[in-house]
Order: sequence, then structure tokens, then C-alpha cells
Amino acid sequence: MPGTRPTPTEKSPLLKKGKHGLLRLVFSRMGLVVLLLLLQVGGLFALYNRFQAYFPQFYSVFTMLSAVMVVYLLNVDTDPDAKITWLVLVMLLPAAGVLLYLYVHTDLGHRALRDRMRQIRQLSASALPENEDFSVFSQDCPEEAGLAHYLRTAAQAPVYQGCPAQYFSSGEDFFPAFLTDLRNAKRFIFLEYFIIEQGEMWSAVEKILAEKTREGVEVRVLYDGTCEFFKLPRSFPEHLQSLGIQCRIFSRIKPFVSTHYNYRDHRKIAVIDGKAGYTGGLNLADEYINRTHPFGHWKDTALRLEGAAVGSFTLMFLQMWQVEDWELSFAPYLTHLAIPTPPPQTGQGYVIPYGDCPLDDQPVGEWVYTHILSAAQSYVHIMTPYLILGHEMENALKFAAQRGVEVTLILPHIPDKKIAFALAKSHYPALMACGVKIYEYIPGFIHAKSFVSDGIRATVGTINLDYRSLRHHFECGTYLCGAPCVADIEADFQATLKKCQQVAPEQAAHPGFYYRMLGLLMKVLAPLL
Repeated sequence: MPGTRPTPTEKSPLLKKGKHGLLRLVFSRMGLVVLLLLLQVGGLFALYNRFQAYFPQFYSVFTMLSAVMVVYLLNVDTDPDAKITWLVLVMLLPAAGVLLYLYVHTDLGHRALRDRMRQIRQLSASALPENEDFSVFSQDCPEEAGLAHYLRTAAQAPVYQGCPAQYFSSGEDFFPAFLTDLRNAKRFIFLEYFIIEQGEMWSAVEKILAEKTREGVEVRVLYDGTCEFFKLPRSFPEHLQSLGIQCRIFSRIKPFVSTHYNYRDHRKIAVIDGKAGYTGGLNLADEYINRTHPFGHWKDTALRLEGAAVGSFTLMFLQMWQVEDWELSFAPYLTHLAIPTPPPQTGQGYVIPYGDCPLDDQPVGEWVYTHILSAAQSYVHIMTPYLILGHEMENALKFAAQRGVEVTLILPHIPDKKIAFALAKSHYPALMACGVKIYEYIPGFIHAKSFVSDGIRATVGTINLDYRSLRHHFECGTYLCGAPCVADIEADFQATLKKCQQVAPEQAAHPGFYYRMLGLLMKVLAPLL
């Protein structure tokens, strides 16, 4: 009954407690998980000590096995950057390297998740309409037709014509529009975010969600399991359910060593009634709207879609919701796509919302970025928080610059992760030697993930220029061609550039002893970070 649920601002004692302090850490769920993991590692060392007398024999066997593994790795069809990392580990640490490789590539949790995602994709294969706008798109944008075909076949991502797209250049601009759409919801609200954290931003969202459930609106919230580990109490789903909000956690972190935890849900998706959809870099926490400033000013972006294209984000959400339990039919949330609609709005160009799954051997996000670099004739302007590149992406950036395209990157000046910052700096000299221009955002931290090229094409989404985002995370984005907001994305890049400082060649060559050594040491392990 209305009035019996706690209001969003009346947090339980567990929600009111801080997340800091040594004792609280030790006795928290995180402390328990770490303790159990250490016990598992201790058990392995105990086995080693028990059979230490046989170490020479074991070492000989593993040395021979590592030689076989080197030959295997040189011939296996896998990512070359990961291959180099495994070769180094296997040669330096024959026993540990071989065992670690066998463990990672035979992990049952990974296989179970992969099989589940394949099943969900098969069951939802016909959930979206056929690519009716593809033929017109191919005529209007022939240089983009190949990418559109790939996205449809590899990522269930159709082309949509005439769907309005609105670009937000900051979290502060995004937030009022987002709240307005939530207040106007009539049927359902789906939220899927990598990070949700208690604070002013989430309190405002939660209050509206609770009001909507009392009005009969269906509200579902999905967030990544790392939130529970670092940001939210374990009781948070029960707290939301007490407000009438359905909640699920993707891949809860449990006290068992497993490569299953390597695959995180890094997406940011909001769908309201299937009519409005959001994506971009923004999570639901206060730094994203600059209510807090952990790393200076937080620069982020978002994109709002309307029309039939929102169906793609609806499907992405429903697919991730079904990972734990097959519960929903896709059809009730996508029925509006089968109903004849008014003609597409003229002058809106084309949009392709797409998802990237790390379990299907299709590096969708990386190939979208590579396509933009290869198709560019005049310029490619990039904002990204991280720069941890594989050889293919680094070569794509360098080749675009060497063939006369202006390639400019904006990265943070104030890092949120020292290792990631050091790895980014390790790429500066090689890129700049080929003509790539690199700027750092002096006021603080860049969290936006956007490419814009030639005033024609752009993409905005959740995909960073780092190995983990390109290979190990569930991600999403929107590809835009001929849409009016492409000009807004370029205008925002130019406005942001005025707040940046260009990295000089001498700065790139001499980043400081700490960052230089850290970058050199960690570069070989970058694919595993």
C-alpha cells in the first residue's frame, strides 16, 4: 500500500553507514571475499610445500610443456597482444604460466556465461524488425554500408532513419532532461549501469522511480557486481524491491577465483517506454554531474535517442536481464516497432545503436573505431579517458595520421588510475612521431568516449580506448551518419580543446621516471589488466 514503503531518502542503517575505515573493510563482504581468496592461494602454496621435494621433476616437465605451449601460442588464432603476454609469462614462469593459461582457457564459469549469451541471442534473433532502412542508407552513405552490414549480422544492430538524436556535452546538461523523461514514463523504465552510488544524483533518480512504481509503471534496475563490491551494500537490491523496483546484479563477485569475473557489464543504458533511450559515459554517481570532484572537473557526455532506434537499446537491456534467469518475453516491450509509424523525420540522418559482447569473438567496438579511422578524409577527433592500445588500434591511428588525416586525441590531465595513465603515456611518442596530436584536459578528468569525423560520422557510447573495454566488457554505443548532432559533437570537441594543453614531443619522450618505468613494466601485462 502507498505509504508503507520507506521513502528513497529514508535509508536503512546499512545504507547510512560509510564505506571507509579499516575495521569496516575487514568485516565487510569485500574483506570476506579477499580472505577466502587468500585462503585459496594459501592452499596452493601448501600443496607446493608438500611436494617441494619433487620440484626438479615437476620443473623439467613444465619446461618441456612450456616449449610445447610456445609452439601452440605461435600458431593459435587469438589476439596478438594477448598472445605476446602469454608467451612472456610462459617463458619466464614455465609452471605458473602454463597452469594459468590452462586455467583461464578452460574456466567453466566463462563457458557457462558464453553459452547463456549465445542462447539469448538465438532466442531474440527476430525481436527487432528487418533492416528496412539499409537499402536507402547504402545509397545515401555507400562508404558506411559495409559497417552497417557487419553491425546487423554481428551485433543485431539495424540501421534506423529519421530518429532524432540529442547530444549532451556534460552530465549537468544531461541530468535535467533525464529526470524529465523518467517523470514522464507511463509503461516502463529500464536502467542498466556499470556504477550506481548513493548520493545526490541517485537519490533524485530513486525518488522518481519509487513514485513511478506507485503509479503502476514497471521499473527494472540492473547494475554490475563491482558496485556491490566497492560502492553499494549487499542489501541494496532488497532496498529497491521494498520500493517496488525490480533489481538485478550482473555477475556478483563471489569468494572463488574465476575468470567469469573478467567480463563486466560496462554499459550505460536507460530506456523509457521504448520511446526515449540514453547511452554515453555517464554513470549514476555524483562525480558524473560534478557534485563531487575526486579528479578535478569531470568531463562526460551522453546521447538521447527517440523513435524506433530505442528498440535496439530495449533489446540490449532485456538480453542482459535474462542472463540470470529466463523471465521475460521480448515482444511486449517491442510491440510498437511492428506498428506502422509516421514517416521518419526528414533531415535526421541515420543512427545505429549497437552492443558489444566479449564472448562472441566479435570486437564490435574496436572495428567501429577502426572503420572511422579508415574512412576519414579530413579529420578524426577523439575523446577517451584511457589509451591502452593493441597493435591493431595503434596502427590504425598512426596510419590515418600518416595518410594526411588530422587525428587529435583529448585525454585526462588528472588521472583516476596511475597505471592506466602510465600506459597511456607509453603510447605518446610512437603516435606523435606519426603525426597524431595529443592534448590533455587541464581542468580534470575526461570520461567521454566519442569519435567524430569529417562532419559526417560519429559514435558516442561506453567504449574506452583500452584493452579491457575493447575485449573484456559488455559495451554499447550509437553510430551516427548524417545526423545533425554530429555537428554538436564536433563543436563540443573544439570547445573542450580550448581547455586543454597539447603534449609537446619532449614531454612525451620524458614523462618522468615514475611514469616511464611504470609504463614499461606494465605494458607487457596490459592485455590482462
